[in-house]
Amino acid sequence: MKTLFISDLRDGQQVAATFLVRSKEIRTSPRTSRSWLQLDLADRSGTISGKMWDGYESMVTLFERDDVVKIRARAKLYNDQLELTVEHIAPCSEHEYELADFLPHTKQDVEKLYAHLNEAVHAVENPWIKTLLVSVVEDASIAPKMKRAPAAMTMHHAYIGGLLEHVVSLIDLMRLVSSHYPELNRDILLAGVVLHDIGKIEELSCARGFGYTTEGQLLGHIALGQAIVRRKIDAISEFPRPLATVIEHLILSHHGQLEFGSPKLPLTREAVALNFLDDLDSKMAAIETTMASDAGSGDWTERNPALRRNLLRTTEYLDEPLVETRANPASSAASASAAKGDGSKG
Repeated sequence: MKTLFISDLRDGQQVAATFLVRSKEIRTSPRTSRSWLQLDLADRSGTISGKMWDGYESMVTLFERDDVVKIRARAKLYNDQLELTVEHIAPCSEHEYELADFLPHTKQDVEKLYAHLNEAVHAVENPWIKTLLVSVVEDASIAPKMKRAPAAMTMHHAYIGGLLEHVVSLIDLMRLVSSHYPELNRDILLAGVVLHDIGKIEELSCARGFGYTTEGQLLGHIALGQAIVRRKIDAISEFPRPLATVIEHLILSHHGQLEFGSPKLPLTREAVALNFLDDLDSKMAAIETTMASDAGSGDWTERNPALRRNLLRTTEYLDEPLVETRANPASSAASASAAKGDGSKG
């Protein structure tokens, strides 16, 4: 059982722990011609850069990307980022570690999330949509993958159970929005919520690390998702073709813009709503991940890759001691009133 995680590391700390190798590369400085072994190391709490300067030649062939290795190193700050100066590396055999220690995982209960999804699917009123959704979420070859798959490689919900967490979050959002906009067809929108990212169970792999399958690289989750749903629809006798087209359109258009990978723009109320709901939930999850990181400077986070900007930690900023430029408005108004009153008495 792993006891020391990346999130526990501090500057100057001597480290003896196991890590998952995300990448390895021998680099050479063009200025000094000195070479070193560059590593990206990970566990479920995050990632850290590692550099091995001496003796790496005898060790670099002992392990590959996505292997778990035992590292002896020292943590140090470099350009305000914590990294490891590696002294020794040795491969681990599978009985020496638990894979769950190296892949990030949703903090929510996966079985409760799945029960929430199942409840929503069985509450659908349209019999065709209900049959389709049940055939997907209760498929013994799909359900385990839905429970395990991340929703993305890095941008949002990039952890085990992330896809299911994302879908259930969208179900709750969809209910709020559809009650505000009763013209939306709730069953069709729910179908889009449940099915829009179903292709990610085939696009992404998460054996020892997150990566793309060959099909994922060649086709992408939108095409893979449409294919899954088309097969399920074709297996339902007399499924209405217009309804099938509307549902498949939700999958094909959910990224909202052609330049974002959607082969079609959203052309129905439900497709437009799905795009905005998906975008909102994705960005809020990405922001939460950035806010949870210690990286950054002062009240500002590190750069958020999804939004391509640094973000203000509003809570910390507002909790700072008040200064004159941020005085309490009510107190300022009361002071001004008192001063005015004193002047009138004089």
